Amino acid sequence: MQSAGHAYRLKGQRLKSEFHLHGDMLHLMLRYTQSLLTQMAQTAVCNRHHSIDQQLCRWLLLSLDRLPGNQLTMTQELIANMLGVRREGVTDAAGKLQKQGVIEYHRGQITVLDRPKLEQLSCECYSVVKQETERLLPYMH
Repeated sequence: MQSAGHAYRLKGQRLKSEFHLHGDMLHLMLRYTQSLLTQMAQTAVCNRHHSIDQQLCRWLLLSLDRLPGNQLTMTQELIANMLGVRREGVTDAAGKLQKQGVIEYHRGQITVLDRPKLEQLSCECYSVVKQETERLLPYMH
């Protein structure tokens, strides 16, 4: 887990039994897996072709989509590891976003103040992943 929250645990054997029924759980997990593969492939493209600033915006938006509010609790070190960049690059990119009034960052707490602006500053990779996730898992949003 990257952020605080709740999670459920299921014994592996129970999940396998559920899969063998070829029911809703199997189809949900297959759609989730396809969504995750899309995100991974798009992230690889993004890391190759877009700036750290754009990658940070994309990553913040994808993280926000999985949380109930507009706050993220994570260090710049964690974000740098997730993006595969140096922490200094994240510090610079986050500083730019803060100067523009898009986020507020203080001691591991990131508050998104202007989501529309964050979406505007992100590359198209965010919308590609978001659209595919909504297509595959429409009831998860």
